[in-house]
Amino acid sequence: MNQLSGKVAIVTGASSGIGYAAAHLFASEGAKVLVTARRQAELDALVDSIASAGGEALALAGDVRDEHLARALVELAVGRFGGLDIAFNNAGTTGEASPVADITSATWNTVFDTNVSSAFLGAKYQIPAMLKRGRGSIIFTSSFVGHSAGFPGLGAYAASKAALVGLMQVIAVEYGTRGIRANALLPGGTDTPMGRTVVNTPEMRAFVESLYALKRLAQPEEIARAALFLASDASSFTTGTCLMTDGGVSINRT
Repeated sequence: MNQLSGKVAIVTGASSGIGYAAAHLFASEGAKVLVTARRQAELDALVDSIASAGGEALALAGDVRDEHLARALVELAVGRFGGLDIAFNNAGTTGEASPVADITSATWNTVFDTNVSSAFLGAKYQIPAMLKRGRGSIIFTSSFVGHSAGFPGLGAYAASKAALVGLMQVIAVEYGTRGIRANALLPGGTDTPMGRTVVNTPEMRAFVESLYALKRLAQPEEIARAALFLASDASSFTTGTCLMTDGGVSINRT
């Protein structure tokens, strides 16, 4: 349908999982996509796969906690593709699971730097580029954890994902009159490499799936389609929102 024809998008955390699926989907919908993650080989394979499907993408490997990477991604988007319209700030980590009293400062700081500071740094450079276009859509990957549910052992993760919602809301009100929309995507459990580090046994998977109204985990492509909605003009009057793509885990009691 080419919902993103003529647009330029940045996708972070693109080497696997939701970011990988979103990069592929955005490219298939006509966007020129700039992808980043730490693993160069996986990014190169993604770019090749997108090209084989008729899309256009570039990769720039790096650590999303690095401000230099945030600036360089936008500069590359502008220099090679002419501007920036969409930013899917998706990279994140769960951190080491432990009760709040046992969370180390190192773990707390790593989770917040990866999940929150990286998103702030991304937006800091993405917003000026979007202002030059007179429009833009910024999407943050938050979570139902820390929004509608608390999970034992995930204090740092929950707090960081809740912080993203606050950042998103402020961006939405600060820049809405200048054409920039900001929203948060709140996935439920998704069958990704990062998700499998938590749901790591058949028994654990069966228990986690039982928490959902749909009684299953999401596939990355399902979350990517929700990101596409927020990225596209189909959501032109949607800003400052939390889009729950959680399979009903927030409301399920069965």
